[in-house]
Formats: sequence, C-alpha cells, structure tokens
Amino acid sequence: MTHIESTFSVLGLNSFLIQSLSEMGYVKPSPIQKTCIPLLLQGRDVLGMAQTGSGKTAAFALPLLHNLNIHLKAPQILVLAPTRELAVQVAEAFSDFSKYIIGINVLPLYGGQRYDLQLRALRQGPQIVVGTPGRLLDHLKRGTLNLSNLHSLVLDEADEMLRMGFIEDVETIMTKIPKTHQTALFSATMPEAIRRISKRFMNNPEEIKIQSNITTRPDIKQSYWMVYGRKTDALIRFLEVEDFSATIIFVKTKNATLEVSEALEKNGYNSAALNGDMNQALREQTLERLKNGRLDILIATDVAARGLDVDRISFVINYDIPMDSESYVHRIGRTGRAGRAGRALLFVENRERRLLRNIEYTVKQSIPEVQLPNIELLCKRRLEKFAKKVQEQLESRDLDEYSALLDKLYSSDDLDIKTLAAALLKMAQGERPLIIKKDLIKRPSRDILLKNDRRYEDKRNNHRLRREFREQKDIDLYRIEVGRNDGVEVRHIVGAIANEGNIHSRHIGNIKLFSSYSIIELPKGNSKDLLQKFSRTRILNKLINIKLLRDARNYDSKTSNRAILNRDKNNNRFISEHNSNKIHLSKKNESKSSFIRRKNI
Repeated sequence: MTHIESTFSVLGLNSFLIQSLSEMGYVKPSPIQKTCIPLLLQGRDVLGMAQTGSGKTAAFALPLLHNLNIHLKAPQILVLAPTRELAVQVAEAFSDFSKYIIGINVLPLYGGQRYDLQLRALRQGPQIVVGTPGRLLDHLKRGTLNLSNLHSLVLDEADEMLRMGFIEDVETIMTKIPKTHQTALFSATMPEAIRRISKRFMNNPEEIKIQSNITTRPDIKQSYWMVYGRKTDALIRFLEVEDFSATIIFVKTKNATLEVSEALEKNGYNSAALNGDMNQALREQTLERLKNGRLDILIATDVAARGLDVDRISFVINYDIPMDSESYVHRIGRTGRAGRAGRALLFVENRERRLLRNIEYTVKQSIPEVQLPNIELLCKRRLEKFAKKVQEQLESRDLDEYSALLDKLYSSDDLDIKTLAAALLKMAQGERPLIIKKDLIKRPSRDILLKNDRRYEDKRNNHRLRREFREQKDIDLYRIEVGRNDGVEVRHIVGAIANEGNIHSRHIGNIKLFSSYSIIELPKGNSKDLLQKFSRTRILNKLINIKLLRDARNYDSKTSNRAILNRDKNNNRFISEHNSNKIHLSKKNESKSSFIRRKNI
C-alpha cells in the first residue's frame, strides 16, 4: 500500500478516487481536506472559511463524487463559481478526479458559450454542473436546467460572488432547488451577507476555519510569465538567457515530461525526464548524473520529484502551474539549497490567473511579472556564450595546426582576413543564429483589457485606478437593448459584460439606464468577434443586441456639455447633441434618468 492510500483512503474515499489522486500527485490531505471530506461524506452541510489555494476544490469534489449515483443521468451536483475561469477549473478538477469512474459527465455552464451547444450537452444528462450565476439562472428561467434530482450544492468563493454583485442571483438559484439537499459554502472571508445566506439556506452547518502557515524562503527570487505562443519555444528562450547550474522543470503529466525533454534535446540541451514509469535503478542513475554535473536539466512531475534534494539546482521552472499553492511552495523549495540563492519562474496561462493569486496569497507576497526575453537580449547572451567558447579555444595549445589550415584557406590576396573570420563565424553559429532579424514569438494583440488583470487587483489602489480609467477616455460608447422596463439593474449588465466578454468589472465604465435601453462605456477597440458574441448575450433572458455608438474620447461626465444620446423618432437613428444646453428626451421618464456611476462591486 502506498503512502497516498494510507492517508486519503483513511478518509473513506473509494479506490477509483485514490487511483486518480495518486496519479495527479496528491501526497497527503491538506488541513481543509482532512476536515471537510469526512463531513461531506456523511451528508453534513459545511461552511468553510479557508484562504485560497488551500485545496478546497478537492475537499468538496472528492466526497461528492464518492456519493454520486453514476446510473442516474441527471444533475446531482451543482457548483456555483464567480467567473468562467474558476468554473472551467473546477469542472476540470471533477473530471480529473473521476477519470477512473466510468459514466460520469461533467458540464461547465458560463457566459460566452453558444446556447445550442449547452442545450445539447444538458440533454445528455450531466451529473455534475459547474457554472456562473448569470448563465445558470438563465437556464433555470428557460426551463432547460432541471435540478429536481439535485442532492449537493457548492458555493465556491462566495465572497467573490458578493463582490461582483451576483449574490442576489445566487439566492434566487438557491430558492429553485430541492429543499432536501446538502450545501457546502466556501469563502476566504465571511461578510454579513454570506453569513445571512448560510443561516437562511444551510442546515446546521459545521463551520470550519483553516489558516495556512506556509511561507517561502526570502532567498528564492520568484517571478511569473504570462503565456502566449508555444510554451516550449518560450521555455528554450528563458533557458538561453538564464544563468543556472542545474534546473528542474515541473510539469503535470508523465507524457509532458517526455514531450518537453524531447523538445529540449532537439534544441541541443542535455536533459532527462523523471516520471513514475521509471524503475528505481534508472531513477537513481538520472539523479546521480544531475548531482555530478553530467546532466543540467530535469523535467519532472510532482510525484517523481518527491524527496529530490540536489544542491546544484539553482533554477526551478513551473512549466505547468500547480493546482494548489502548497505544491508550488514545495516545488520552488528545491532551489536555493546549501546557502545558495535560488530562482523560480512560473508559467501562467490567462485562464490560470486565479491560481496565481492563490499562490501569492499563500506565500504572502506579490510575485512580479517578467516579459519574454526579446531578440536583443537573446542575441547578446548568445554572443557572450560564443565569445566565451572562442576564448577557451584561444587558450588551447593546438592552434598552430589550425593556423596552417587557415593559410590554405587564405590563399587569395584579395580575401580579407576579417571577411574570412566573419564567414567562419556564420558557419560556427550552428542552430542558434547570433543575428536574429525577426522575433517569431509574437505577443498577441489585446482587444480588451483582460479580466483579472493583475495591475488592477490591488484593492488599495482600486479607486485611483478607476479614476485613471475615466480620465484617459480611451473608451467607446455602446447601446444595449435592455432597460428599466425589462427589470434590468446595473449589476446585471456588469455581470453579463464581465463574464461574456472576459472584461474585468473594474474596466467597465459608466452605465446609463433608460426605460427600454441602456448606454455603457467599454474599453476602446473591441474586436468584431467580441461584439458579435455580445450581440448573442442575454440579460434576464433578453438579447442585448449591442451596438457601437461613437468614440467617447471627448466624453466629459462632469459637465453639462456631455453628449446626450437620443433616439430620432422619425428614422430610428441615434444622434449626438454636443455642447447643447437644451436636452430633449423622447420619454418623460427618460428625462428624469440620471447618469449612474456604477459602484465598485
């Protein structure tokens, strides 16, 4: 019996889940997993207050999967998440944990997906549904999501849903599910609104509060890179410019160790894979090569690297971000040994920003972002390494023989020695050119300021940053065909735009509500694809049909000269009246409409 079985199986989980956990690298239960899993297995309600990155996804997913009826093809578990990124992440975790259980279907539901695809998936009878409040509520109102067989409800990151203005939608959803169900609510903080929900909807919940004491050593320099392009190309570039004695590259799967190792070998790097399929003799041989300097790069999974202690390792690359923060701390702890300074780099996909924030919360420090080394730096480092090799050859004792060969080459009187040296230099550069004229790794264009942009995550600077957004006026005005008569509130618009367009709520400007339509400020330069997606977006089950009105660069929200948008009754066109002191609106209630400055939610 392995160590993993002697810990997780004690909690009462079945062998299929234990097998998945072992393959995924879970070594032992975290404090919240030890506490929550037995309670949820018993059917108890749980109110968990734990900081992000504590392993709470496994804490609720594992026991709920254990109790699932795989023969019933209907939603039995519903998980509410504040964002599409978290919804996808949680759905993937359910799928990973249940990979050895035949017959389980997991479905993420969130804004931005086509309704017909979601309806087709719902007809297949998924047992587990993970979604954002807005899209789930839409399906409930349409009657396309049947929760009559639901027995377990999870509210993940409830305080984040409160901050984003979704808490009323959450309460509405909770009134539409069977009363006899199990509820698990997880929140990093416990504001009064969340406490009120627990009292109203939960049945004598067991309250759990977990504190993490994990810290990292200050001698490890940490940074992250936001992934774009091919990760292997970027990995090679970072390795080229970084000075290291030995490095370990962490990946998620056994196959990834082989794929990355093969890519590095093709580019001339002496590397080796370390995974669970290796026998003990080969493992020991590989580690011995790493220790004595015959191997410089090791690609490993968390499980395979267990117990690895090599003083030469000065650089750790998290090629795949770990699902929990504790694994990250253990990974980077492999560097900076024996009094040496260490360096750790984390690759972060756009959809993994939340995991990055979880890690920062756990290690109690902000991790700075680094840019991909540009071609200027790359050429400089290649030239430095080449010059070092040349210097080593200049110090060798057999140059006379090669000088004789040079005389044979340098037979023409009109051949300049410098030209000959340049030709030899060009030949000697091999697969790594010393002159790069075009950077093949392109940073993608950004249609919008991405949701969860870390520059806007510091709450202490929130008001200042929102003011800067308003002042820069790099925004456009849009009209959407929902208004007060449809029962729409500002929070509904914010939630729909944020989730459908992957725009952070802080980057949504002012919103003006009229009786039958609304005006909204969004970052300038949104793509046609994004606008088409918005046109298919529904708020309270009504298409918003978004349309661009005009450039709002000169739009001044604080003066009477602000352009007032009006509908022309005769030809159904929109007109802008600039610098007008006489404002005529088509309807009496619209004339009383005030420009609403949205609160930070």
